[in-house]
This record gives sequence, structure tokens and C-alpha cells, in this order.
Amino acid sequence: MRARTEGQGIGISRRAVFLWMGALLLASLFLSVMVGSVPIKPQEAIRALVKGGAGPDDAVATIVRKIRLPRALLAGIVGACLSLAGLGFQAISRNPLADPSILGVSSGASFGLMVAMLLGVAGPMSNPVLTTLFAFAGALLAAALVYAIARVDGRLPMTTLLLSGVIVGLFFTSCVMLATVLLAAAELQGVVFWLMGNLGPASTGSLGVLAVVLGIGVVALLREAPRLNVLALGEEQALQLGVEAERVKRVVFVAASLITGAAISAAGSIGFVGLIVPHAARLLLGPDNRNLVPMSVLLGAAFLILADLGARTVAVATELPVGVITSFCGAPLFVYLLRRRRGAESW
Repeated sequence: MRARTEGQGIGISRRAVFLWMGALLLASLFLSVMVGSVPIKPQEAIRALVKGGAGPDDAVATIVRKIRLPRALLAGIVGACLSLAGLGFQAISRNPLADPSILGVSSGASFGLMVAMLLGVAGPMSNPVLTTLFAFAGALLAAALVYAIARVDGRLPMTTLLLSGVIVGLFFTSCVMLATVLLAAAELQGVVFWLMGNLGPASTGSLGVLAVVLGIGVVALLREAPRLNVLALGEEQALQLGVEAERVKRVVFVAASLITGAAISAAGSIGFVGLIVPHAARLLLGPDNRNLVPMSVLLGAAFLILADLGARTVAVATELPVGVITSFCGAPLFVYLLRRRRGAESW
């Protein structure tokens, strides 16, 4: 009876954490709709969201429904995608320092999208599915190279993994810089701003594609979550317990690359979200991936919405790229995690 009571207490605590995170996400979404160069009162924002434009509220409704709400939704879905991808890469590498940007996957996705731009299939009016496929191909190529280079005797040592990610990331960054030279001058400024991580009002088609890709990633990681928990014990122990480690890693590997490519194609290279959010989720709920998958989605969405809000409001005269905000938050955490783990392996 005592064990049952304790289990129920843990369940209530876990549900409470999820409820608080859901409330945080809704609050950040509503705050993002209200705050901006034109302040909007809470009652006006609610009226615009519920009823749309009518009479004197047309201007407010246009700002809320056509500009701020699509941008906030884009930030939320992209943040969820990047945090889920980071969780996936960390789970298969058993390394909390793994992240799409640190592993070079973001640079690969950016290169894939630049290739699409050079071929004329990417642009403001392009098919979002096609641009996502190009970014996915680049992300998958970069992740495969990192995985192949870092693998040593069936293992992924932390030092080798990070160095491989840096090397592959620098290579694809150089390819992106070469591609920018070949672009027309009229497109260059927008591309440079996009490479720093940029969120803007998104079309319904882009949001739909992102939502579908995010759903695929959530389903894939939730299905593999119990096996990822076993894989955390080590590949030999996982095999002894009947888990096909290589198959699990391939599924998560492809899913994480797909959602990274989709996020990069929509919002540019936004770093450190996949590092910050899974680590924060583990502090809240522990190492069980069955809980970390939904928590990473909720927390990642709220984090990037708030980061975008800061990017829009911290500098009065201009708008900062959201990638700058996330880098300022993520770089100190990365240094902390690296120093804490430096004794685990010899350099």
C-alpha cells in the first residue's frame, strides 16, 4: 500500500509539472501576441483572437492574426522541433552535449537549403515541402558524416563526437559561404539574416508542413522511448535485453535529422535550443525518455517563443536575430556541461 501511495504521489507531481509547462506555453504565446512595437491590451488581444476584426478593432485584429500569432506559432513549432532533435541526438549518442548545431547538423541543413536556393526551388513563394526535403537531405548528410567519423569500435566517445561535429559543421559552413557568393546581390542580405536565425510571419502551408514533421518526430521518439531508456545502459546490455540498438539509433537518427531540416528551412540556423531544453527537461522529470519527449516539445516551444519576444523587444531601434538570443543562453550552459564532464574521458 505504501509503495502504491508513493507511486501515485510521483504521478501527481509529474502531472503537475506538465500542467505548469502547458500553462507556461500558453502564457508565452499570449504574451508574444500582446507585446511589440504596438502594445495591445489583454482584452483587445482576446477579442482579436476570438472574434477577428470588427469595426475599430480591425487594425488590432490584423496585427494579432496576420503578424504576431503566425510568428509566435512558428517560433513554438521550431522550438519544439529543435529541442526534440537535440533530445534524440543526445539519447542515441548517450551524450548530453549533443545538439544539432554543435554536431554540424544545422550547418548541413543550411547547406541543403542554399543548394535549393541556387537551383531556384527555394524562395518566399516556393513549395514548403520541397524546401524541407532539401534541408532534410543536408541535415541527414551532415549527421551521417559525423556519425561515421566519430564512431570508434562501436562507441561514440564524447571528445571524438564533438570534434567530428565541429569539423563537419565548419565544412558545411564553408560550403554555405561559397553558396552566398554565388547568390544574387538582392538575395544576399536576406540570406545572411536568415543564417543568423530569423523568425517572421509564416504562411499556413509552412506551418502545416512543420506541424506534420513535428508530429512524425514525436511519434517516432515516443515509440522508441522505452528502448532508448534501455540503450542508456549501454549497447551490450541493450542487446542482452533484446533491444536492436542499431535499428533504434537509425530510426531516431533519421527522425532527428528530418525535424532539424524542417526547422532550419523555416527559421534559419538557431543554435543551442536542442542543448538547453532537453537538459532542463531532465532536471524537471529525470532521465525517462517517455516523459522527456512531451516535456521537450512543451518547453522548447515556450523557450523559443520567449526568446523571439526578447529578440523583438530588447533593442528598441532594431530587431535582433533570435539565434543571437539562444546563443547567449546556450553558450554558458555548454561550457558548464563540458567542464562538469571533462573528467569522464581523457583528452
